[in-house]
Amino acid sequence: MSQSFLRALGPAAAATLLCASHAIAQSAPPRAVRRDVPITNAIRRALEAGTRDSTGRPGRNYWQLRTDYDIDVSLDPVSSRLTGKARITIHNTSPDSLPVIGLRLDPNHFLGNAPHAAPWVPAEVTDGMVLSRMSINGQPVDISSNKLVGAGAEGARAIQTQQAAAANAANANTLLNGRSTNARIRLATPIKAGAKAVLEVDWSHKLPGGPGTGHRMTQRWADTLFQPTQWYPRIAKYDDLRGWDSELYLGPSEFYNNFGTWDVRIDVPHGWIVSGTGLLQNPEQVLTPTARERLATVLRSDDITTIVGPTEVGPGQATATSSTGRLVWRFHADSVNDFAWATAKKYVWQATRATIPGKGAVPVHMVYLPARANLYARAGQVSRHALEFYSKLWFPYQFPQLTLQDGPSAGMEYPMVINSNVGAADHETAHMWWPMVVGNNETWYGWMDEGFNQYMNILSDADAEGKPPVLDGLGQSYGRTSGDEAEAPMMWNANYGGPTRYGFTTYVKTPLMLSMLGGIVGDSAVQRAHREFANAWLFKHPSPWDWMFFMNKALGQNLDWFWYSWLFSTDAVNHRLASVKRQGLNTAVTVAQDGNMPAPIVLDVTFAKTGPAIRPMRNAVMLNDSTARVTVPVDVWFDGRRQHTVNLVFGGRSIEKVQLDPQRRFPDRNPSDNVWPAAAATGRTSTP
Repeated sequence: MSQSFLRALGPAAAATLLCASHAIAQSAPPRAVRRDVPITNAIRRALEAGTRDSTGRPGRNYWQLRTDYDIDVSLDPVSSRLTGKARITIHNTSPDSLPVIGLRLDPNHFLGNAPHAAPWVPAEVTDGMVLSRMSINGQPVDISSNKLVGAGAEGARAIQTQQAAAANAANANTLLNGRSTNARIRLATPIKAGAKAVLEVDWSHKLPGGPGTGHRMTQRWADTLFQPTQWYPRIAKYDDLRGWDSELYLGPSEFYNNFGTWDVRIDVPHGWIVSGTGLLQNPEQVLTPTARERLATVLRSDDITTIVGPTEVGPGQATATSSTGRLVWRFHADSVNDFAWATAKKYVWQATRATIPGKGAVPVHMVYLPARANLYARAGQVSRHALEFYSKLWFPYQFPQLTLQDGPSAGMEYPMVINSNVGAADHETAHMWWPMVVGNNETWYGWMDEGFNQYMNILSDADAEGKPPVLDGLGQSYGRTSGDEAEAPMMWNANYGGPTRYGFTTYVKTPLMLSMLGGIVGDSAVQRAHREFANAWLFKHPSPWDWMFFMNKALGQNLDWFWYSWLFSTDAVNHRLASVKRQGLNTAVTVAQDGNMPAPIVLDVTFAKTGPAIRPMRNAVMLNDSTARVTVPVDVWFDGRRQHTVNLVFGGRSIEKVQLDPQRRFPDRNPSDNVWPAAAATGRTSTP
């Protein structure tokens, strides 16, 4: 309470109020420390079915759908329109018969009446994903629900009419919610377990341009550079936890996709450079002999090689020529979960290499506009370091190349492709591990993607500078955020994390959590366990429970109390030194934890430089000749107490200072009360 408020009450009333406040604090009920993690119906069913395992590894009955794409797409720069045909093979490796197919039509996000999460704002209202034909196993699909309808109440009634008509067509293949980002195809004949089905779709849509807010909200600069993402009809994820993924594409939250093979043919004007996921299959048809010759030298050194220079523009210089005025670029990619590409009339194309431990050299390509060369001068070097560092940290880079693509999106990732310049090169390259190989559900649990990434970026940045990473202080800093009513727990669906705290929960909080975990088990142990987890889930789809279970086992202790506090709540430790009392050779240090998150007690005890020998003490290690670190396990709090006294018995040497949580790893709202004597925290002189 404020001093001005107390003065207004008068001395007697103020004293009474302060006494009452102190009494309430002293009589606070014991903490209810939860020591398990909630098991939802989805994960419970998976454990019972044996698709997930309590060890955190894939269960004996683990399965995942596979989807293979064969796509032809053509770009008309004048209208900014893509026109495509896709043949998608769905391999039903699940034990379930599938009466419907989930379909992602993400260009519908740009319809005027599509739901959006703040503050993401589409650059342009378009006509969305326009479907012209669809069939399943050669049989036609009724796509009338994709028909463009009016806005407002008229549009809503038209959609209701379409849905009612579709519901009555019980024996027909029917597209449902065709103007949504999350559509469904109801099948006249279900896809049996173990069988496969072929979905064919013809479509078109306009690539939006303009000043959008947020990644992916704009995909072109005028009519000379295009950066298509979420550009084709995608099969939704079907898994053992929830069946078909039913989340809408709202803007901020990213994706959850099946792994498979992509064969993509991209038709653009000749003279335009094209880059994308996978390997170029027909360089002899689309590149000049000079460009092919330069490409052949890329893997020989770490130098930057220019494949197409800033003055090499147009057909015959940037690319091969064609009598039709157009070229078709063919790409192939294995074991990927998406496909992105970019094309521009005047791209500069440069390349270097990264040397992957145990694998060898892979090319790192950069395509960018000449006027933005300064943004790419160091981008190749940064991406090279990232590929090599993360290959040593987790597992070798799994793909045959990496490409940095210039464009309106300067911070987004896809398999083998990052839409980035030097600014986000390390961060986006790191996504080649999460989620491009370890395929977590970004839509629900963005912290397993962006958060893991932010943590590994700290390690990579420090390595690039030749310094040890600084993880101290991160965990403590969460105490200043805990209690914000706008913050959702990390296990809350990220799609609904809110406009003010989505970024914090998805990106920022995970490194704080892992900072505290490192303060308990050691940073090297955290990274070792995380590496083992990553290798166990290569090209699979782990859930948060898989990660929690795996880390418990890998770290050799039950940390469910820790996972519950960090992932399922917004609690903090909020600890303090309640008192320090000397009595003979014993110094009694009473530690209070005022928050609902428990934590071990870690004390650094500093002794006078001279005096009797310092005797060894249980739970203590000497950091140097005058400082001991005392650790009390977290389980002293499990009986609900809020204060615990640590008796320091080191012999007759005088204790000059005690510091609680010296590495600043545990969330604390007010760190100033963690040092005794108090003058040690403020710099004032004091006599102990």
